[in-house]
Amino acid sequence: MSNVGLLYVGAVLFINGLMLIGVVPGKSAAILNFFVGIMQVVFPTIILIQANNDLPTIFGAAGLYLFGFTYLYVGILQATGISGEGLGWFSLFVAACAVVIGILQFTLVADPVFGAIWLTWAVLWFLFFLLLGLGKDSLAYTTGWFTIFVAHITGTIPAFFLLVGRYETNTGLALLVTVAAVAALAAAFFLGRRGIPHAKPSTQDGVAVTA
Repeated sequence: MSNVGLLYVGAVLFINGLMLIGVVPGKSAAILNFFVGIMQVVFPTIILIQANNDLPTIFGAAGLYLFGFTYLYVGILQATGISGEGLGWFSLFVAACAVVIGILQFTLVADPVFGAIWLTWAVLWFLFFLLLGLGKDSLAYTTGWFTIFVAHITGTIPAFFLLVGRYETNTGLALLVTVAAVAALAAAFFLGRRGIPHAKPSTQDGVAVTA
């Protein structure tokens, strides 16, 4: 179930990134955020019910709630127009949790690929903290483009490998993910400086999208 959820993490990140660069309207993107947010709350709940006190399973499910609550928060903000400062500070909390989970993926779980993926998510959530929590509107396009790239680097591509049983993890692949993430961040800053003349980021009334 978590593998299926990861595929839709890629989908919602892609849509949210498009929303930030002004391609998809906020209320339109809110619908998918509600769908995926509910999925990312229901799935880990089912996993926890069936975990039988298995700590690795519980650990894996716990991180999914960070996504689920984030997407539900985004959907509510976009649907209602409420200010997004609360989501911004929540994103800082999630970014810190993602760093811890990423480190534990390297040390406790021995899955360096997902260690790199979680650290990439930490960077993404930190960008949303800067954008929403601290009001750094100049980062809207940069964050939007990074979200689009991260959608596929950390969501769509690894999800398909997991779903077809071809997922592997080792230091070399983790380095590849890290290089791709760094390149994506550099490209996002480059595209963010250029902006899109005919579009406006969906940060209306302080509300934007997040991971």
